[in-house]
Amino acid sequence: MIKEMLSHKVQQIAPSGIRRFFDIANQMENVISLGVGEPDFATPWHIRDEAIYALEKKRTTYTANRGLLELRQEISRYLDTRFSLQYNPETQILVTVGGSEAIDLALRAIINPGDEVIIPEPTYVSYLPSVVMAGGTPVPVPTYESREFRLTAEDLVPYINEKTKAVILCYPNNPTGAVMERHDLEKIAQVLRQHRILVISDEIYSELVYGVEHTSMAALPGMYDRTLVINGFSKAFAMTGWRLGYAAGPEELVGAMTKIHQYTIMSAPTISQYAAVEALRNGMPDVQRMVAEYDQRRRVLVHGFRQMGLSCFEPRGAFYVFPRISDLGMTSEEFCTKLLMEEHVAVVPGTAFGESGEGFVRCSYAYSLESLQEALRRIGRFVEKHSKEG
Repeated sequence: MIKEMLSHKVQQIAPSGIRRFFDIANQMENVISLGVGEPDFATPWHIRDEAIYALEKKRTTYTANRGLLELRQEISRYLDTRFSLQYNPETQILVTVGGSEAIDLALRAIINPGDEVIIPEPTYVSYLPSVVMAGGTPVPVPTYESREFRLTAEDLVPYINEKTKAVILCYPNNPTGAVMERHDLEKIAQVLRQHRILVISDEIYSELVYGVEHTSMAALPGMYDRTLVINGFSKAFAMTGWRLGYAAGPEELVGAMTKIHQYTIMSAPTISQYAAVEALRNGMPDVQRMVAEYDQRRRVLVHGFRQMGLSCFEPRGAFYVFPRISDLGMTSEEFCTKLLMEEHVAVVPGTAFGESGEGFVRCSYAYSLESLQEALRRIGRFVEKHSKEG
């Protein structure tokens, strides 16, 4: 009876393609998991200490719906200093329960029945379901290894029509590690300025870049008033469990999002907000230290996959590599299943991130060098075995 009462939208959404492998892996011994997109660093001590201090001072009540004004002011300063983006902390910034809530709020605030949202693939797993649950229609646009998984204007144009309401950009990208540099974004902006289309720019990995400079779409001419910037503390500051993100953008849109937020969430976790103030004020040296370690691990994984004969473009952001495994004659799902069973290494099939991820797997390097090197040894043994079989 209950199943018949469930929402049709919810029933048509498939479970996350990431979780299944790790549910299996958790029941096995001696498994090395390169799957979860979570820093292996502890939240820096001075940030944790600030949260403890907030508890000692009994700062345990609700904050304003939009978040602590003190935190919104720090976010405003950070966005201005790092990315030349100016937002009024009173009206243009909303603190949310992670970046995921900000994305959900944005979609619910803008979508009417029949609206389409363009989503470059491979893509973060929550975008398509979030569009569906908001009542819209997701429109996947494939990107390609030959172009380092960057979205091009030529890719985008054929998918724009009168129903297109928004484009979701996630750069640096999860799962590929691709980046869009300023010249890439300028070509996309040139197309979008010809239409009434909102950009939802998920920049949660903006601090995790290697040898390139992050540019926000909102910083380009003519794009500030039509771009919503999503960011947060989970990746850069190793604060995943603190569940804190934010949105910055046009006052009318942020106001609409706040209206939904105040009825569904009330306010983001108070203790986390005080910790985030400390992170923004004094945490950038910690970020730089973590980025340097990620960079070393990134180079080890890319070199390792290439040495075993797998094509692997060099990711310039986030903490993922996306090697191509199709030459082994397996689907992404087959590769991941056999690798887990035979060598006890868990990686994510590219198809978890959309159909254009077929033939690839995602491997996170948010793990120790020792774990990564052992994983490479096992994967190398697996690849050698199945190359001979082929």
